[in-house]
Amino acid sequence: MSLTLYGIAASRAVRPLWVAHELGLTFEHVPTPYQGGATRTPEFLAINPNGRIPVVVDHRPAGEGGDIVVWESMACALYLARQHGAADGVSLTPATAREEAEALRWSFWTVNELEKDALTVLMHRVAMPPEQRKPELAAAAERRLHVPLRVLEAHLAVQQARRQAHLAADRFTVADVCVASVLAWVRAARELMEGYPLASAWLDACLDRPAHRALRDQARRS
Repeated sequence: MSLTLYGIAASRAVRPLWVAHELGLTFEHVPTPYQGGATRTPEFLAINPNGRIPVVVDHRPAGEGGDIVVWESMACALYLARQHGAADGVSLTPATAREEAEALRWSFWTVNELEKDALTVLMHRVAMPPEQRKPELAAAAERRLHVPLRVLEAHLAVQQARRQAHLAADRFTVADVCVASVLAWVRAARELMEGYPLASAWLDACLDRPAHRALRDQARRS
């Protein structure tokens, strides 16, 4: 079996890339940017007709049904953790039904409750050229983000009382990857994040992991 991962670290592809690095997986990385038409070629559209990154291709023998293609960044991250990690209570793979439930619910929560406004903050505080930014859009997104951040802060308080430093367990799991990879976009809103000290400390710890530091370096070079 072998893996191919399409995407770049400076995109949503950071999620499966982060999981792959944490697990120490061997894989072929095809650095496909989301700009410039690379995701609109006939070859790429044959893999993902949506024309988006990331994509994970899990190359399996014909006897196992052949290649498995996974789209959507959260799905890619969860798939790699489940299918290529060990449910041993040590790695980032969920090891119990409760941990699996936490990984699923926090991943879907991130997509539904956090990602849109987090992306608005990133784009209009940092990523876009200054002349194209609309600070009023970022400010409105930051106001809305108080709602999910209160949910996250309360959960981390419960986890802290249980002596568990992470979202799903007492160790770093794929649940942390999926949420931290999006909440990282909100770091530009420093005043907002200062109001949520547990979430801020948890996020800093996640982003300081060697696997993520390596991906940040990779993103700067790309």
